[in-house]
Amino acid sequence: MAEDYEQSGASEFIKDRLYFATLRVKPKTTATTHYFSTDDEFMYESFYADFGPLNLAMLYRYCCKLNKKLKSFTMSRKKLIHYTSYDQKKRANAAVLIGAYAVMYLKRSPEEAYRTLISGNNTGYLPFRDAAVGECTFNLTVLDCLQGLRKAFQHAFMDFENFDVEEYEHYERVENGDMNWIIPGKILAFSSPHHRSKIENGYPFHAPEAYFAHFQQNNITAVVRLNRKLYDGRRFEDAGFEHHDLFFLDGTTPSDLIIRRFLHVCESTEGAVAVHCKAGLGRTGTLIGCYLMKHYRFTAAEAIAWIRICRPGSIIGPQQNFLEEKQHSLWVQGDVHRSKQKLAQQRLSRRQQLQQQRQQQQQLQQHSLTQGDKLRALKGKRPLRSVSSSSSSSRYADVCVCVCVCVDHSSAQLTTN
Repeated sequence: MAEDYEQSGASEFIKDRLYFATLRVKPKTTATTHYFSTDDEFMYESFYADFGPLNLAMLYRYCCKLNKKLKSFTMSRKKLIHYTSYDQKKRANAAVLIGAYAVMYLKRSPEEAYRTLISGNNTGYLPFRDAAVGECTFNLTVLDCLQGLRKAFQHAFMDFENFDVEEYEHYERVENGDMNWIIPGKILAFSSPHHRSKIENGYPFHAPEAYFAHFQQNNITAVVRLNRKLYDGRRFEDAGFEHHDLFFLDGTTPSDLIIRRFLHVCESTEGAVAVHCKAGLGRTGTLIGCYLMKHYRFTAAEAIAWIRICRPGSIIGPQQNFLEEKQHSLWVQGDVHRSKQKLAQQRLSRRQQLQQQRQQQQQLQQHSLTQGDKLRALKGKRPLRSVSSSSSSSRYADVCVCVCVCVDHSSAQLTTN
């Protein structure tokens, strides 16, 4: 009876198979029901008062775990119940995990997944906050996270079939470079290199040279620095990378000029762009958020959610509200940019078509005979004859006839006389 009560208050994601529940005590698995929790397995490492969302590696591991349970032969007849505690922070993180699974694997819309999450006895979820000290000025909801994940999934920013979780976890560590792809193959966020590699107060710093091999392997061709100079940019340039300085103060928001210059660098660079400020979180995340809004029509909240899932702690304080304010204008810029690109592509396509047509005509002319060519070829097949000899023979015959007639006429006259 207790089990029926618990299930009746659970959110049903797969009928008679997968549920999500908030429970006060850890339940016992039975012959027909398997309970599991990830609250103490996947844990967020906070900076200050922030508590989530969980990063991309934890989301990947959760999806693998759940898929394994759903495919398990021993659990094939059991109801699977992912339960979480009444700790509001753990509940919110758990909700994003199973909600994201529903979006990616069960093909639910974020809104459908969220409706399921708040069904049954489940109430609303605590919104996430930034990694700043002090009062929170922007609430990031569970639904925002699901919508950001869905948009990233649609644009193939995340592909769990080919996701290398060990590589992600390796490079996100400070000692290994502290870097994360936000748009795989296009934009990477990392913390600032220093003049030389060293360990200071237990914290490792890396010289520019420490990044060269990884950047070259991943087709990163440009570096954008947003903080004060802690190394000589020529060290990147001498190694074949472009290097751009777009400084603005820590914790502040970029000017329109800096946004335009940053977007231009990303749009004009053929390879990928590596972006850093001092920690690679606030200023870095803000400008990458602008790129996501312009080129992929992310909402500000979706951009913040996706960037934080890739790189926890990103976009801080007033930078969150700033992205909201810039959302509409960046969407408009993106629409104009895509229209120009489409027009340029159409013109290029027309030029290519005309060029192909001209090439085809030239080939036809080379390989096909015109009417004149055919008549000339036929005439050339006629037997050869001498025009001069035949005409002179004809004239000689006419003269002979004439002479004969004259002779005969003279003979007749002589006989008469």
